[in-house]
Amino acid sequence: MIFNFFLRKQILDSGPIDDNAREVLKSLAPLGVEPLKWGLLGLFGGIGLVVIEFIPYHLNDSPLPYGVEAIFLSIGFLIYSAIVRKRKS
Repeated sequence: MIFNFFLRKQILDSGPIDDNAREVLKSLAPLGVEPLKWGLLGLFGGIGLVVIEFIPYHLNDSPLPYGVEAIFLSIGFLIYSAIVRKRKS
């Protein structure tokens, strides 16, 4: 995303834009979807950590916290992919 920003900036700063430059700008990934992904993953990751606090488990022996966190992160990513799929159709 950062490299796409710098590439767009460099194309726009280079002077008048022709048809080739417009095609390059259109082909770059849209910036609106990427923050949504990281926001949802952060939100569901945080919810998973909160849920782990309320579940009783043995700290040294149990893989339960890893499973709970993986499940919540997966739910966040599935919601993200459903939103992106719905947006494209």
